[in-house]
Amino acid sequence: MSPPTPCRRRALPVLTAALAALLYGLAPPAAADDGPADWTARPAGSGTGRDARPYVYLEGTPGTVLQDRLAVTNSGRTPLTVRLRGDGRAGGWIRFAEDTVTVPARTRADVPLALTVPPDAVPGDASGEAVAIGGGEEIRVPVRVRTVGPTLAALTVEDVEVSGGAIRYALVNRGNAMLRPRLAVRAEGVFGTLLDRPERPLPLELAPGRRAERTEPWPDAPALDAVTVRLRVTAPGGVRDEAAASATYLPVGPAVGGGLLLLGGLAVFASGAYRRRRRTGRAAPRPTTVDAQPPVATEPLLKAGAKT
Repeated sequence: MSPPTPCRRRALPVLTAALAALLYGLAPPAAADDGPADWTARPAGSGTGRDARPYVYLEGTPGTVLQDRLAVTNSGRTPLTVRLRGDGRAGGWIRFAEDTVTVPARTRADVPLALTVPPDAVPGDASGEAVAIGGGEEIRVPVRVRTVGPTLAALTVEDVEVSGGAIRYALVNRGNAMLRPRLAVRAEGVFGTLLDRPERPLPLELAPGRRAERTEPWPDAPALDAVTVRLRVTAPGGVRDEAAASATYLPVGPAVGGGLLLLGGLAVFASGAYRRRRRTGRAAPRPTTVDAQPPVATEPLLKAGAKT
C-alpha cells in the first residue's frame, strides 16, 4: 500500500475534529452546579446508619409540651433554604423554632421543634409527619406520639324511633377511647317476636365525643301490630347500653277503620283472657256455715189465774 499523500494527511485532523464535535453534540449536557448536590432531613441524634432514629418518637400526658430536633444536612456546594411544616394528626401538633431555615454548604443544622399534646387528647397512639421542602425536593420524616393516661370507654344508644320500614337511632361516645360498636336488634309484637337480629359489628369507628345518626332497615315490618323494638349496643372494654321504642302499625286507606276495630278486638281479647286466667287461678270461696245450736228449754207460761 502506498504511503498517504500530503492531502490525506491534512484531511485526517479535520475528520477527527468533526467526529469529536459530533460526539460532543450527542452527549447529554452536564448538570449546572447552581444548587446543592445532596441534602437530607432526619431526626437529630448522634447515631448514623443503622443506629440512626427512623422517626421522631414522643410520649406524654394530655397538655404536655414535648421537645425534639430535626437535623437538616446540606452536602452541596451552595447554601440551601428549607421550609418546614407538620402534616397529619400528630404533625399538626408540631411547631418549629423557625419555619424557614437556610443551611450553609456542607453544614448540618439542628432545628428545635415543640409538640404540644392537646388537653383533650385520647390516650393512645397518633401519627404524623415533619415535612422539609427545599432544592426542588420534599422529605417527610415520620412522627409518632403516644398519649398516656387512664382510658374510659362509655357508649350510649339514644333517640330510638320506629317509623315504617326503618329503625332510627343515635350512638354517642361518652368516653375518651376510640370505639367500634356492635348492635343487636329485637322486636316484639302482640303475638310474639317479629325481629331478632343477633349482635354484629357496625361499619363505624366512633371517636370520643362523637355522635353518629344511624338507620336500621326493617323491610318486612308488620302491616298491623303494636310492637316494641329494643336495641343493644356493646363495644370492647365492657361497654354496654340498651334502649327501646314502641310503635303501632295500622293499614292505610279505607282499611283504617277495620284495622282499628281489629286492633281493639285484639286488646279486648287479650284483656279478657288475662281476666279469665286470674279467675281460674283462684280457689273457689267456701260458703259460710253456721253451727247448729241446741234448743233452749223454756218453762210453760202459767195461765192467768192458775195457782202455783
